[in-house]
Amino acid sequence: MTTINVYLTFNGNCLEAFEFYKSVFGGEYSYIGKFGEMPPDENYQVPESDKNRIMHVSLPISQETILMGSDSSSYSGDAVFGNNFSVSINTGSKDEADRLFNSLSAGGKVIMPLSETFWGAYFGMFTDKFGVNWMVNHDIKQN
Repeated sequence: MTTINVYLTFNGNCLEAFEFYKSVFGGEYSYIGKFGEMPPDENYQVPESDKNRIMHVSLPISQETILMGSDSSSYSGDAVFGNNFSVSINTGSKDEADRLFNSLSAGGKVIMPLSETFWGAYFGMFTDKFGVNWMVNHDIKQN
């Protein structure tokens, strides 16, 4: 089943914002991780200034809805408010992820091509031809 959620980006105060949202909506984070917790990568060294920033946080709001977010990083540059959100699509299959990613990104700008990630997902990001930011994710089943 394909679901769509909102993904918010902050300039270093993501945790503060999500603590506020959690106080309003209730619940518990299903995931929270910092850039400094990423596994080593020979192509990218996390700068000291980014290590305590939030790489990803998920706050379930209902069975169908998850509020997600992260801080910007030196890699991504500062978030521009008014354009600091993405539409996040979670798909039921890799084929559906490919279809939606390729169709929606046509004429736009791919930021991160779909690929398998260290967190166990098939994931990619792009801005469509209308300037809307998108993320496509398929959780890979672990055997």
